[in-house]
Amino acid sequence: MKARKSTSQETAETPLPQAGEAIDAAQADTASASQQAAKKKTAAGKAAGKAAKTVAKKAAPKKTAAATAKRKTLKKPAKAGTARILDSTVAYEGPLFRVMHDHLIEPDGREAHRDVIRHNGSVVILAVDPGKKKKDPWVVVERQYRHAAGQYLWELPAGKLDAGEAPIDGAKRELSEETGYQAKKWTPLVEYFASPGFLGESMKVFLAEGLVAGDAHPEEDESIDFRLVRLSEILKMVDKGKIIDGKTLTSVLLYARQLGVKHKK
Repeated sequence: MKARKSTSQETAETPLPQAGEAIDAAQADTASASQQAAKKKTAAGKAAGKAAKTVAKKAAPKKTAAATAKRKTLKKPAKAGTARILDSTVAYEGPLFRVMHDHLIEPDGREAHRDVIRHNGSVVILAVDPGKKKKDPWVVVERQYRHAAGQYLWELPAGKLDAGEAPIDGAKRELSEETGYQAKKWTPLVEYFASPGFLGESMKVFLAEGLVAGDAHPEEDESIDFRLVRLSEILKMVDKGKIIDGKTLTSVLLYARQLGVKHKK
């Protein structure tokens, strides 16, 4: 009986919550619920962010792989060879070149019609005299009027090869004819096509060193003014747009790069 009385006393002594306390408790429960909801929302946001990053990472390698594939294709062409000519006719023929109209099958199997200018090829001479400045040598340049360009151009000595003529022989002949110079040392520098979309002319550039002066004897239709100019000055002319001849730009800039010339504008 005492135990029962004790329990009744404890129950009677337990205080009931007041109205304000009940509201506070309800607000606490509501705040707790809001916090839990916010945590769930934040967690969901983080999960979505991770998923988006994962998708981006998976997509990135595909783009990189495609770029790599293109680079490999440029280094190692999948297709090579020459076109198969079905028919070729001369549309025009003059003393310097002829224009051909070709019906052909290209290496990739595509049938096409092409108009091409055929030419024996040309030689370009980069004639230099280092003097006391090996990285800033004197360079033989010419100035002559070019009707196709409608203006005077600064150029390196150059000329068309005769039929069956060896490029090195043509280079020696052109340098002597246009400037009178002969060279003790000849080195192939580069070969390139100036405009391969329609022009079949190959241009072979030679570096000529150990110059020996002589008398020039240009052809009757040539009026050439030549002089020696420092490489550094030619590079400045290039920067200022005063040299716009393709063979001269190609040859001079490649030579300067090979010399290790660090040109500053």
